[in-house]
Amino acid sequence: MKNNFYKDHPIDAQLKKHILILDGAMGTMIQRYKLGESDFRGSRFKDHSIDLGGNNDILSLSQPDIIKEIHLAYLDAGADIIETNTFNANGISQQDYKLVDLVFEMNFESARIAKKAVKQYKNEYPGSLLTQFRSIKILIVCD
Repeated sequence: MKNNFYKDHPIDAQLKKHILILDGAMGTMIQRYKLGESDFRGSRFKDHSIDLGGNNDILSLSQPDIIKEIHLAYLDAGADIIETNTFNANGISQQDYKLVDLVFEMNFESARIAKKAVKQYKNEYPGSLLTQFRSIKILIVCD
């Protein structure tokens, strides 16, 4: 039996027209910034008891502009779909940093930042062919 659960989804319609391009690795792009411990902490986590360096997901809370800049770079490079900065934004991974209580906020803010980047991109390039279906980018509603 064929599953037609997603047949009316906007992505399905776009895939019938052309190949969609997914963004690239968030972690690799973050590494280009050569962030130190204080960058990961930002002002909000300056007194946190555990080192936060390498916890890329916390950057959605401590350095949201960097995350948005990365999303915009992928959109500018032609990505049709961008993913949120949530690779390790889960209870198991955040246990190492004693940040389990912030998992929901990390996920919510990561989705909000991605959605904001798409909106900014659409406003900056309103006539481009790429913006004709940009509204399907963020699959998490976070209004």
